[in-house]
Amino acid sequence: MRSVWHWVLLIVVILLVFGSKKLPDIARSVGQSMKIFKKEIKELTDDDAPAQSNPAESVSSADTADTKRKDNA
Repeated sequence: MRSVWHWVLLIVVILLVFGSKKLPDIARSVGQSMKIFKKEIKELTDDDAPAQSNPAESVSSADTADTKRKDNA
């Protein structure tokens, strides 16, 4: 289990490596990237949902077309 001192040491090392001026920019970039990523995932799942229902509709319309052809023959 990590103690508080591990977290303090980690934060100090991050501040030394990146500097206090760069950290807000890095946090903003990560936040924007996560927002874009979540938006793309949502769009992908929204795109998949209608595609799954369309084949069933096309099959039923194909069955209807076959029935009409048989009736006309």
